[in-house]
Parts: sequence; C-alpha cells; structure tokens
Amino acid sequence: MATQSTLRQPDDPLLALYKRYGALARSRVSNASKLTKLLSTITLVLTIIGAGYGGNRWYQRRRAEKETGRKLLRRNSGLRGKDGSRIIYVPYRDSTSKVVINPTKPTTFDAHRRLFLQPPGAARMADTSNPQAPPPEIKPGLNLAFLHQFLSLLNIMIPRWNSKESGLLLSHGVFLMLRTYLSLVVARLDGEIVRDLVAGNGKTFLWGIVKWLGVGTFSSYTNAMIKFLQSKISIAFRTRLTRYIHDLYLNDHLNYYKLLNMDGGVGLTVDQFITQDLTLFCASAASLYSSLGKPFVDICVFNYQLLRSLGPLALTGLLGNYFLTATILRRLSPPFGKLKAVEGRREGDFRALHARLIANAEEVAFYGGDQMEKHFLERGFKDLKHWMEGIYSLKIRYNMLEDFVLKYSWSAFGYLITSLPVFLPAWGGLGASTEIAAGGGGERQSRERNRMKDFITNKRLMLSLADAGGRMMYSIKDLSELAGYTSRVYTLISTLHRVHADAYYPPPGTRSELYSLSDIQGTIHKGFDGVRLEHVPVVAPALHPMGGDELLESLSFIVHTGEHLLITGPNGVGKTAVARIVAGLWPTYRGLVSRPRSIGVDGIMFLPQRPYLSTGTLRDQVIYPHTEVDMKAAGRRDFELSQVLEEARLGYLPDREGGWDTKKVWKDVFSGGEKQRMGIARLLYHEPRYAFIDEGTSAVSSDVEGLLYERAKAKGITLITISTRASLKRYHDYTLTLGGGEHGDEWDLQRIGTESEKSSVEKELAELRARLAKVEEWKLRKQEIDAELNKVWLDGGAELAPPRYAEDGGEQQQQQDEESMG
Repeated sequence: MATQSTLRQPDDPLLALYKRYGALARSRVSNASKLTKLLSTITLVLTIIGAGYGGNRWYQRRRAEKETGRKLLRRNSGLRGKDGSRIIYVPYRDSTSKVVINPTKPTTFDAHRRLFLQPPGAARMADTSNPQAPPPEIKPGLNLAFLHQFLSLLNIMIPRWNSKESGLLLSHGVFLMLRTYLSLVVARLDGEIVRDLVAGNGKTFLWGIVKWLGVGTFSSYTNAMIKFLQSKISIAFRTRLTRYIHDLYLNDHLNYYKLLNMDGGVGLTVDQFITQDLTLFCASAASLYSSLGKPFVDICVFNYQLLRSLGPLALTGLLGNYFLTATILRRLSPPFGKLKAVEGRREGDFRALHARLIANAEEVAFYGGDQMEKHFLERGFKDLKHWMEGIYSLKIRYNMLEDFVLKYSWSAFGYLITSLPVFLPAWGGLGASTEIAAGGGGERQSRERNRMKDFITNKRLMLSLADAGGRMMYSIKDLSELAGYTSRVYTLISTLHRVHADAYYPPPGTRSELYSLSDIQGTIHKGFDGVRLEHVPVVAPALHPMGGDELLESLSFIVHTGEHLLITGPNGVGKTAVARIVAGLWPTYRGLVSRPRSIGVDGIMFLPQRPYLSTGTLRDQVIYPHTEVDMKAAGRRDFELSQVLEEARLGYLPDREGGWDTKKVWKDVFSGGEKQRMGIARLLYHEPRYAFIDEGTSAVSSDVEGLLYERAKAKGITLITISTRASLKRYHDYTLTLGGGEHGDEWDLQRIGTESEKSSVEKELAELRARLAKVEEWKLRKQEIDAELNKVWLDGGAELAPPRYAEDGGEQQQQQDEESMG
C-alpha cells in the first residue's frame, strides 16, 4: 500500500513533466494543417520507397560483386584499374572478399626522396662543393640519425592521419590507458581485500572477491586486445612497407636488376632485407608504442598516487633512482644496434650461400663440387656462429646487471619507500597524516588495519611502478635493437631511391672515374621506329663508385623495319652487351640510343640467353610477362595459344602436361630445346615489331631453327640475332661483326650477299685453310715438347733413365698396338 501511494503522488516532478510534454505534442499534432500532414506523409512514403530502392540496388550490386568474385577466384585472376590499382578476390568464409591494392604514386617517391637521400646534417658532413652528395655511412645507434631514419619510415607506415594504421594506434592507446586504470583499481581492491580479511568482515571480503573476479575478467580481455592490436599494427606496418618497397623495387626503371649488378649498397642479400629484416623491424616498431608510451604513462600516474600516499620525499627518491639506474645501464650497455645490424648482414650472407647452391644445384652436381660448397657453407656458418656467441656473451653480463638493478635493488628500495609513513610519519603523505592523527587504546586495531591496507596498496603500486620502470629500462636495449633494424630497412629504401633516381655521385673529395655511374652522359630515346646506336661506347659497368670496363670504343648502326641483323663475333667482345644497352640494363655512358617503347605490336622484345620460366600455369609460360587478366583484356583465347605452340613446334605440351591450368616447376620439366622454343612461342604470341634474340635457338636443331625464323619473319617481326652460327646468315640481311679487327676492338657492318661480304668470308676461309695446313707441324712440335718435359736431369748433368716398370709398360703397350694393327 505504501508503494502504491508513492506511485500515485500527483506532485511527482518527472511525471508532471512527462504529462506536460505529452499534452503539448498532442496539441501540436491536432493543430497542424492538412497540408503539413500531407507533406509529412508524402515524405515518409518517399523515404520508405527510396530506402527500399537503394537497399535493393545495394543488394543487387553486392550480389553481382560476389558472383564476379567467385568467377575470378576460380580463374585465379582479378581486375586492373586505369590508375594501376588491382582488385583481387580472396576466400572469406563461404563467400569472397574484395581487396583493392593501390600502387604507390610516382609523386610519393619524389616527395620521399629528400628523406632518404638527404639525412640530417648532410650539408655539414658532405662535401660542400657537391651539396647533393650523400653523407658518409653512420653507425646504427641511439643518435640523431636513428631519429631521422625512424621518422622517415614512419611517413611510409602512417601516410595519413585518417589511415587504418592511425585507427589501430588510437585503439591500442585506449586499451593501454584502460590497463593503467585497471592497475590502479586492482591495487586499491587488493588493499581492501587484505584489510577485510584481517578485520574478519566475511561479507565484505566475499564481495571484494566477486569484484576481483569481475575486474580480472575485464583485465584479461584488455591484455588480450593489447597483444592482438600490437600484432595488427605490426602486420599493417609490414604491409605498407612491403608494398612500398615492391613498387620501388619492381618497376619499369629495372631497379631490381640495377640493384644487384651496379649498386653495392645492398648486394645479393636484398631478399634478407625485404623478408627477415623488415619483419623484425615492424614487430619491434609495433611493440615500441607499448614498451615506451605505456610505461611512461604508468610512471606518471603511479608516481602521482605515491606522492599522495607517501609524500614528496618518496617521489624525490624514486626520481633519483630512475636517473641513477638509467645512467648506469646506459653507460654499461653494449652497442646492441650495431651488433644487430652486423648480425642481420651475416645472416643475409649465410642465406645467400644457400640460395646460390639451390639456384645452381645441377651445375654443382655435374662438377661434383659438393665438398667445396660444403666448405663455403660451413665457413659462412662459422663466422655467423662466432658473432652470435660474442653477442650472447655480452648479453649474459648485461642481463645479470640489468636483473639485479631492476628487480632486486628496486624491490629493496620500494620496501624502504613504503615504510616511510610507518617509521617516519613526519615525512609521509596521506598515510603519515593518518598515523599522526591516530591515538592509542581503542583505535590501535583500526590503525593497524588501515596501515595494512595502505601498505598493500602502496606495495601494489610500487610493484606496478617497478614493472613500468623496468620496461622503460629494458626499452633501452629494445631501442638499440630497433636502431639496428631501422638502419637495415632505411639502407634498403635509400639504396632503392638512389637507384630509382640514378643519384650517383663520386665520394666527397674525389673525382669521378671514367665510365662510373656518376659519369653517365648518354641519351635514351624511347618511341623510335627502329633500333639506333650513335657513337655509343660498349662498357661493362662496375659497382659504384668504380669505373666500368670498355669493350668497344664507339658503336653506330641503325635497324629499320624488315632489315634483319645478325650480330656475331668471338666470345667476350660484347655481343650480349649491345642487347643490354638497348634494353636499358646497362647505362648509356655516351652517345644516343633509340628504340621502341616496350612489348606490343609496335614495341620491342628481348629473348635472353638463358630462357626464364616463371611460376604458374602452362598458359602463363606462353603469355609471359602478361597475366591472364591482360590476355582476356586483349581478347585472346586459349585456342590462339594452341596455334602459337604449333608454330613453335610445341603443340604437344597441353596434352602431355594435363591442360593449360597445370602448375609445375617448369624449369625442371622442359628440356633445353623446349625452353628455347617456349621463348620463341612468347615472341610469336606478343608479335612485337622488333626482337632481340640472344643465342635463342642454340639448343634447337637446324631444320626446326629455320622454320622458327621463317615464321617470325612472316609475322612481320624484325629480328636482331646474337649468335656465332654462320648458318643463320640466310635469315638475315645484315651482319654486324664485333672484334673483327687485328686488335679485337673494331666492328664491321656489312650487307649479306655483297661482294665485300663474300670477300671477307673468303678471307676468313683462307685463314682457316692456312691454319689447318700447319696442323702436322704443330703435332710434331707438341711431341718434342712432351719428350723434353718427360726427361729428368741429375745434378751432374746426366739424364736419369726411366724406371723399369715404365719400360716394361711401354713394351707391353707397343706389343698390344702391333697386335691390334695386325
């Protein structure tokens, strides 16, 4: 009855306010005009219809997208946008998920180049006469260079404030702050539970246990989310850096080739940089946010709480302890950054030895060089092992010092600090004021309970503070290791930027060597209908900053459509070098090189001396370097590929290998002749206007070779062949002979079939006949030299007689020869 009377009270302010607004709303609806009601009804109906129509369109579009995703997933294909972006579909539960990959824009590379080619202090450290020259190499460590390197990489990892990485970092920070708050709650709750346990308050004690379990559940979720978000940040960082490096590493500037053959900054261990070093850097960078930011916040919060509980003297002691510990550890800490950088380099060298053995396993097996390769591998591992053992020896001593200082000495100091309100009440904080105000007799038990609560709470805070301080001190070592990883990744990206921009400069204080990468003055013209070289020196480039080796002083020729050219000459004179210069693999130091743009109907294609077979299906081998997306976009079908294989005398491959979608290690499946004919099949598929063929049919029989050349010429492909086979002259119009002069440094361009060309051939045949006439004379001279070498002379000048077994063996051999001739 009391409850009902309470609910029926008319003077309840909330009930009166509700009735007032209800009456006001009803009056407004009743007073509204018919036009207003009509417009409201029409608006509502249109909103419902629009929402339904929009939802239906969204559903249809989503359904069509899912169907497209399933089709492209079955074909292992995707879509390519006009801006260079790619859309791929990946399996997700029972459907597919669309992933859009946007390439890095060239303007982004231009904007970042100043960060990776001009570190801070470059103008001060480099040569003042050449302000663009890179500064000398800086050792990895906790210095200004590390800060610049890390911030430069951070521009790539977090490109915008509203990016995905920013959201992950913000979420991570929220959970880190939440864990700090929960640490304070746990510290107070721990003191209350101990107080109630000592006081014997069972009900309050059980309620504290329930709250402890609730806070523990939420804390477990928070800790798990912190680790999860840290892993997501690491993956996001690695994704950004990997795509950035791939876009800079694999592009039409041929950086992947120049990085290995011209620049010595990274060398053959580029895979080590991109895979292992990049992974370690991203993991270390993602953990930096929690290993530095979270402990710093914890130290500030816990110090404030301890200041209130223990007073200013305790805070002064804690801060002094921090600075003293940091100074000791900083002075006695080994250079972990430099050690990690050297360790990464030696790991890369050891990995490169294994990669070289895998790439050349067949050749090593033919030579029987397993013991030699084993010696190389064991020596590389021995160097790595000795370096790792040295690092571990340093870590043992440092870890002993670190554990003693951060665990035991800090714990002892914490006990001293927490005892201040008890033993020195005049120097304490809130706990000291409680001790001073407390009297004797009946308040003694309550004072002891409060003292126990305060001690447990302060102890928990001190433990959390020690943990935060320990992580801050441990982070010195983590920062040093991060500096080493940062130096490795920064070196990779800066080297890629240098190769991409051709930013090669002589070392400060030195002059540029002739034909060095800093002395490139030639011009490359793409878009010319033909292949033209004007006064171009053929130079084999050397690693920067060394100068290249000149093979030909000056080469000039021009090839128009239908003028097939055969480039011949002795080995080592520079035949393949001409193709490399035209392709842009080797720099044009002087002169002019003109060529078509790229593969296509009006482009140029190069068939290298070693046929390359990519990973993928049989279809991918024929259309390489195009993908199935490019093939379908060009309107080509599989039956056209069958015709191409028939023309290349490989029509049996689809049936033999199991169809176009078969995936195998093709370099181990095809024979040498099949590999070269597959290269010709690619040529017939793309149908470029010009083609460089470098010994592309050396493993093919002469009759099939002729059919392949005739078929290529019938498709309108102008052939520029590099070969020493004289039989190929019948398929060409001109011959360019390199190294044909007396000194081996001349070249001669002639039209095949002219009188001068015939006279040069007759001259060459006459030289061969003259050499053959001297064969018998050379044999007699060889026998005389062998007889002289077989003689043994004594000190007195007498000749030592041959041993008896040699004479007997000679007589037996003579008898066997006579019997065989008889």
